[in-house]
Amino acid sequence: MPRFDVHDHRHALKQLRDTGATSLWENRKQVACPVCDAPFDRLFTTRETGTTFPENDGARFCLLRDGDAIHLFRH
Repeated sequence: MPRFDVHDHRHALKQLRDTGATSLWENRKQVACPVCDAPFDRLFTTRETGTTFPENDGARFCLLRDGDAIHLFRH
């Protein structure tokens, strides 16, 4: 199963928001998505049991469950 550790890629990501349980990152160095191998634009990570997402603008995204977190990669 693929894994993704934000801290391993911290040098390539800019943190846009952090609530403690959720965080939003911008991909500044074309880091590849661990699900589909294409570079992603944004990364949303949550440790919440449930999270509501705003209406999608049609952009593709990949979802990865990794240990105690869920990672959403928006392309």
